[in-house]
Amino acid sequence: MRQKDVPTVSQNIPNVTLKNGVQMPILGFGVFQVPAEETERTVTEALAAGYRHIDTAQGYQNEEAVGRVITKSGIPRDELFITTKLWIQDAGEERTKRAFDTSLRKLGLDHLDLYLIHQPFGDIYGSWRAMQDLYRQGAIRAIGVSNFLPDRLIDLIDHNEITPAVNQIETHPFYQRTLDQEIMDKRGVRLESWGPLGQGRDDLFTNPVLSGIASAHGKTVAQTVLRWLVQRNIMVIPKSARPERMAENLDIFDFTLSSEEMARIATLDTGASSVVDYHDPDTVAWMGKRRFD
Repeated sequence: MRQKDVPTVSQNIPNVTLKNGVQMPILGFGVFQVPAEETERTVTEALAAGYRHIDTAQGYQNEEAVGRVITKSGIPRDELFITTKLWIQDAGEERTKRAFDTSLRKLGLDHLDLYLIHQPFGDIYGSWRAMQDLYRQGAIRAIGVSNFLPDRLIDLIDHNEITPAVNQIETHPFYQRTLDQEIMDKRGVRLESWGPLGQGRDDLFTNPVLSGIASAHGKTVAQTVLRWLVQRNIMVIPKSARPERMAENLDIFDFTLSSEEMARIATLDTGASSVVDYHDPDTVAWMGKRRFD
């Protein structure tokens, strides 16, 4: 299947246009830390709520469950946008191609919409060569990376032919990644937020600034945070196991935050991750030893 033969995703959720012209929903559904035995129910409910972008990964160990839901859903393939990711131990040119084939088989698909290098470790340059080949063959509509700090991202861009379409990084009110976004915007890379709700850490849902803004709009803190991100042109993939929360997270396109409200949220930035430090050698060593066989 050639990329130009794949129709544009058309849903009520607004799309963003990636550097190569591919349309991607600005809001999707993530399945990180969703056990395989719960994934079918969760993704089925997400699709019923109206989500059409599903974000999974080799490392989440639930690609097969996602694939079963896609097959059973009856939703036309051209209305779905499916992302998965390559884990560290399968980095390298040949291993990446094998891992891609495995992910495609588990998902029951003949092509992917977006394929990401999950972590900036291992033979990422060999992986990128393989992903460029798969992209040129039409097996992937867009390729990108995840968790790349600006220095690693720019190095990858400057020494390869194809620029990553997306960099999926931790982004939320307490870690706003403003400089990262500025650098990415200059290079045509779209920022996609994982953990957009800060994984509920640091009392995000009771924060007085966020609560006050949410109350003024008759919305929840979660809706306010997601709205703040999409107004920054950041793609988001919130996760929830509850259907009512799934629907709530979609209901963010009927209000707008003022510039003053955006500025108030900007004051919450700590400039540091609440989850993982990619500068920490122990973190790098720990990730490099994690296997998902």
